[in-house]
Amino acid sequence: MKKKIYNVVRKIVLAFLMLYAFNYFLSSLNIYIPINFITVGVVTLLGIPGLSSLIILFFIVK
Repeated sequence: MKKKIYNVVRKIVLAFLMLYAFNYFLSSLNIYIPINFITVGVVTLLGIPGLSSLIILFFIVK
């Protein structure tokens, strides 16, 4: 049980860090994905493809 909780928390933290790093490195290009429960959840569940889909969605909406 502790291992499952540890894995979920680890994935959430990694998703947050991925979004933060993306925003940090591409803020000079005015590409910004907000960090909230939905975006962290998408990246947590889908990983890199989730981040890619959020980037594509950013360009479609913008």
